[in-house]
Amino acid sequence: MIDGAKGAVLNTLLRRLCCRLRLQWFSRFSQDEQFKFLVEKLRSTKFDFTRFTEAIQYYPYNWKLFLQALLHRSYLQFLGEQWNSNERLEFLGDAILNFIVAEHLFLTYPEMKEGELTKLRSRLVNRKILAQRAKDLHLSDYLLLSTSAAQSIDSGSESIIADAVESIIGALYLDGGMKAARTFIYATLMNNTEVFNSAMADDNYKSTLLEYTQAHSLGIPRYSVILEEGPEHDRRFTIEVSIGAQPYGSGFGRSKKEAEQAAAAQAIEYIQLNPISPKTENEKIATEK
Repeated sequence: MIDGAKGAVLNTLLRRLCCRLRLQWFSRFSQDEQFKFLVEKLRSTKFDFTRFTEAIQYYPYNWKLFLQALLHRSYLQFLGEQWNSNERLEFLGDAILNFIVAEHLFLTYPEMKEGELTKLRSRLVNRKILAQRAKDLHLSDYLLLSTSAAQSIDSGSESIIADAVESIIGALYLDGGMKAARTFIYATLMNNTEVFNSAMADDNYKSTLLEYTQAHSLGIPRYSVILEEGPEHDRRFTIEVSIGAQPYGSGFGRSKKEAEQAAAAQAIEYIQLNPISPKTENEKIATEK
């Protein structure tokens, strides 16, 4: 008779073995030459398939879905036109994430009004939180990126890794159904007390930043669009916030409002570590001159 703990360990080992065998079988006997080529390419770069499955706590049946979920458009130049990037899976994952979070909030807070539910959901699925979940999972270790795209992550850009969370959710749904997607979302997001408490708190970063600048006679923060990208139906904005003549933060979002909030949040983080005043602003301007 195997007790519960030993049974769980044995079950995990068996799932890992089955996952590895599925990958080996599929890469050896599949008629999909594109998939076989990519698997061999990844093996040559020491891509750790086992660590990836442990990170997402799921053992794929269809590995091609998950490789596509990791495939950023910048990497397509190395594979050719036969492959698609993870953008379609990201689209699907975004819809599923919003549904599961909305369902959870609807059932958990029966007295909460629609407007409050909408606001709380948007806080839970924003770019900043998804990027932090991606960092906790070390997703950047597994993403298939060009060198320049990888450098943008190292420089602090969060859009690529946040989008990867959604593309993985899309792959989980297609491979394991709503149960697999829900398990991942609850494990990485909904059951995280710190994330939930942060979302429940007021996080109007623009208002907080404005209050700070006015209290310290620094004027009104200015928000400037420095980049617009994507098709008309799926625009992405990068916005920079300046106080006086100095930029203090930038943010990325699917709307200007979301990007402005992200920029203000980054500015607040900087100011908390490096408090500013009219004197320090004047010193910066004088130094630049």
